[in-house]
Amino acid sequence: MTLISGPQRPPENGAAPAKLVVFLHGLGADGNDLIDISAYWTSLLPDTLFASPDAPQPCDMAPMGRQWFSLIDRSTAAMSQGADAALPILNQFLDDLLSQHDLKDEAMALVGFSQGGMMALHAGLRRPTACAGIACFSGLLIDAVRLKDEARARPPVLLVHGDADEVVPAASMPVSEQALIAAGIPVDSHLCPGLGHGIDGVGIELGGAFLQRVLRRATA
Repeated sequence: MTLISGPQRPPENGAAPAKLVVFLHGLGADGNDLIDISAYWTSLLPDTLFASPDAPQPCDMAPMGRQWFSLIDRSTAAMSQGADAALPILNQFLDDLLSQHDLKDEAMALVGFSQGGMMALHAGLRRPTACAGIACFSGLLIDAVRLKDEARARPPVLLVHGDADEVVPAASMPVSEQALIAAGIPVDSHLCPGLGHGIDGVGIELGGAFLQRVLRRATA
């Protein structure tokens, strides 16, 4: 039984979904925070269902919003433990969504922002079957040392980060990139000049092109 849910945008072509894009939001937000980005990508992916689940926990650092795990303690050990605890809940959502639409992992891409980007990488690289791709905006790879031993899937990854990010330092991107490469995972990265903790037009354009490429390849 799915433990989390959130807003969805059906395929633009009105048909049954042939592909899935799942958004994972950041700390203190909810599924509504990212679902509107799908409006920029529907023309590129007209046969795609976009889903944006609410994270399982109420945010413990704000009076509203959700979290995948607590960030009161931002040590590597605490974040790793928190992501591990959220993993089965997210995987159940993904499995149920795929089953509901009779699709396989290779027809699904994950798009995460900030803490959602952390979860997209943490989950997507540990699933038994690789998804089409993972786009991580303003996030990072949690406990990069673990990845080489724990990676079960190696889908292409896109990392996008603002060089003025005041929440997740831009220096985290090359660290994540190097760990992904060391684990044999193909990765593209882009640093956005002057961008803080967010997604700008350049990021949306890069993300759309990435999704179109990996989903076309996966379902060809």
